[in-house]
Amino acid sequence: MTADDRAPVPVWTLATEVVSVPNVLGAGGITPARLAELRTALATLADSPIATLEAHPISAERDRNGGIPLHAASPLAQQLSHLVTQTAAPAPPTGDVLYRMVVPAKVAAQVGSGLVRPMAAKATAGGVRSALTGSGGRIAAHSTFVPVAGKTAFSGALTLAGPLVLMAVAVGISAHADRQRRQAIERITDLLEQLKEDNLENERSELDGCRDAIGKATSILLDQGRIGLSLGLDSSSYAISTAIERTERRLKKWESALAALPDGPVELSVLTKSFPGIDDEGGAFRAHVELARLAIALKRRVLVLQAVEHAQLMSTVNPFKRFLGTVHEDERRVGELESGIDSVLLRLSTLELKPSSGFLNIVFTQGDVDDLLKVVYRLRALGDGLDTRVHHADVAIEIERSSDGSLVVFPATAA
Repeated sequence: MTADDRAPVPVWTLATEVVSVPNVLGAGGITPARLAELRTALATLADSPIATLEAHPISAERDRNGGIPLHAASPLAQQLSHLVTQTAAPAPPTGDVLYRMVVPAKVAAQVGSGLVRPMAAKATAGGVRSALTGSGGRIAAHSTFVPVAGKTAFSGALTLAGPLVLMAVAVGISAHADRQRRQAIERITDLLEQLKEDNLENERSELDGCRDAIGKATSILLDQGRIGLSLGLDSSSYAISTAIERTERRLKKWESALAALPDGPVELSVLTKSFPGIDDEGGAFRAHVELARLAIALKRRVLVLQAVEHAQLMSTVNPFKRFLGTVHEDERRVGELESGIDSVLLRLSTLELKPSSGFLNIVFTQGDVDDLLKVVYRLRALGDGLDTRVHHADVAIEIERSSDGSLVVFPATAA
């Protein structure tokens, strides 16, 4: 995208290890639609992950809240600068630039189902950003992409840039997980103000207390430092793991309670016995769900830190492959936990309710009917925003680079 829709936009194809594929991009300009098609072809033809990177001028100020800032000396900033200076672009990007990296779906499948869920664009800081839309939100349909071949390129004009892709994916995941954390904290705070439950308040405090250590460790590691014991990351990781175990136990109870429910309409008293507080707007069940969301978001941030550190310390040949291998197994467990919670909420949202059997012979007032309907509506709302389909979307990571070389990396979203 350009301000006047005339100048070409450079696009790089980035390989994470040495591979040889046909030159599907060619040497001429291509449209955004054609680029999307070629991404699929590259993902199919290559054995290792291949990402694409676009460079767009920034035409308007945008809210940077929710992004992770990195200074010009960080590995990601240095790798990005090296790529730009060492490749022969028709018109090298200058000034403030918006880079948009798209990694293939098969990579996304290994680094977290929560990463690739489509998110509706909204006029908020948490809305999806796209490098192909103007400041007014209209699609810039006349962009032209020009493939860029690097000095380190080989067959198919692929630039070997494993560390660059590694760091972009890691920071994008971390930013995405932190956005989930902030959203969960906001909801939990509202719920606990209504509940006034000390035990749940303690759970929230223990998890939220991990934020500082994780934030400092993220900054240090992504700026190529070493994580020391003084940060308190070990104790934070223990607290998060304890919360994950607690969530798994609650999930098993919820699944057992659902399995024990009769077919057909369920009495309200039976439901509330198995799911205390589910009939209230700020009930304990909803607080347990939000605490689970918080624990999962924090766990994902810790997993990223552990995987990046492991990849950087243990492999100088292909840190990206080692990163994927490290994060995959733990992320699979976290993904299954999140999917299990979503399945419970979806099942609850589809339940049919009926009054308790002890009240069948009583004439209901309009108020009784209204109260029952409110519970039904609250159950239906549990399914709002859930998407339990298996996703195979590519992942887009947007990076704003200022003229001084510093970066802001925004939460990764489905491309």
